[in-house]
Amino acid sequence: MRNLLLIGDRNYSSWSLRAWLVFEHFGIDHEIRRVHLDSPEFVAELAPFAPARTVPLLRLPGGALVYDTLAIAETLAERYSDLALWPAEPAARARARSIVAEMHAGFGALRDTCPMNLRRSYVGFAPSEAVGRDLARIETLWDYAGFGGEGWLFGAYSIADAYFAPIATRIASYDLPVGPAAAAYVARQLADPAFRRWRAIGLVEPSCHVDCDLDLPERAWPGPAPLAARAVEGVPPLNILCPFSGQPVVPEALAEIEGAVIGFCNTGCRDKVVADPEAWPAAIALLPARATG
Repeated sequence: MRNLLLIGDRNYSSWSLRAWLVFEHFGIDHEIRRVHLDSPEFVAELAPFAPARTVPLLRLPGGALVYDTLAIAETLAERYSDLALWPAEPAARARARSIVAEMHAGFGALRDTCPMNLRRSYVGFAPSEAVGRDLARIETLWDYAGFGGEGWLFGAYSIADAYFAPIATRIASYDLPVGPAAAAYVARQLADPAFRRWRAIGLVEPSCHVDCDLDLPERAWPGPAPLAARAVEGVPPLNILCPFSGQPVVPEALAEIEGAVIGFCNTGCRDKVVADPEAWPAAIALLPARATG
């Protein structure tokens, strides 16, 4: 058995994003299963994993269930201790655990007022005083972390960065006011290739919770602008095998990126690449201009 990670809808499930980023950044083998939040099927889909009743949910290879994001993070840190999911230096590790614990338990005003919504970025949102206090505290915690040499909170990527990734998306979605250092950290999170892959898949997921949308003007997503890409038909692709699965390319799953046509084994593979090509190095490597440097 592999690690099985149950997640919610990618655009809205902030806790699922946190857990998945830990798996993705540290290369921990896992299988993903998505369950639909706020749907009649949600309870039924989780029933085989009782007593868990929320996502994310981790089923370990031996069958044990871990169903809290912080518990998942600590379990992975324990099982994969060679990967240094927490900072290696003891004082930094203590700081990281402290700010993660505060994130796990606090910031209710920001959570309630500004739910994660990776489909939108608004103009004109007016944060309340309570949200402003949450933002100020978050900036204090980020300063306390120290912003290490690789642009992450403690130098190399850690559980702390996974924990604050959804906060960065909220700042981006609602154009929340933060200082220059915090804004730079938000930009680092939005440019993270792992996060871009998560969001690209989310953008093509069928679920769209319109109750999460606000009646405000919108702006372009403030992360890196994706390369121009579109689905096409009837054009011979550069490749005969899907860059993800290694299976044969099918004619209904073609994408044009920077003037080159790449094929995939199914439309799901194509659509996630069209959403943000640079999030997928295996596909980008097929482009002639990229392959020649």
